[in-house]
Amino acid sequence: MARPDLTGILLVGGASSRFGSPKALARLKGESLAERAWRVIGETCAHRLAVGKAEELVELELAVLDDGTEVRTAMAGLVAGVRAATTDVSVVVPVDMPLLTPALLLELADACADAAVPQTGPLPGAYSKRALPVLERRLAEGRFALREALDELDTKRLELNDSLLVNVNTKDELRRLG
Repeated sequence: MARPDLTGILLVGGASSRFGSPKALARLKGESLAERAWRVIGETCAHRLAVGKAEELVELELAVLDDGTEVRTAMAGLVAGVRAATTDVSVVVPVDMPLLTPALLLELADACADAAVPQTGPLPGAYSKRALPVLERRLAEGRFALREALDELDTKRLELNDSLLVNVNTKDELRRLG
């Protein structure tokens, strides 16, 4: 059952330059990557937001909250999503990690101080509203590296199953998962 104390944020705003077309619309086992991530988030979190460049994602069958910036960076989507979330803790999922599970997302949420991330990096991750001042400041300063922002936060780093943390950057990588 989806947890009422969690917001799930789906980041769909990447440029997909290495992929060659919008990753959110790419298909794996009958679902687009966006549909797949949206489903997993819905199984985990009672509240959901998709964040990105809304005008570029009109083909998605879900409402996209525009991140309100000109830059293409996960930091912009993270800030917009956490700011709009109705809960203190948000689980943030990039659209190009199709093997994530509700159990993995809940593990991140349960460990969240200001943030909780896997050993592989800042996404997926759980972020508290307490992290917003640092994230907003770094975004305003043009310092977009989430990895570096984590050093300014009370961040829990978890050893999670590497096989679930696969990031799809090319069509070949996606085909190998199918």
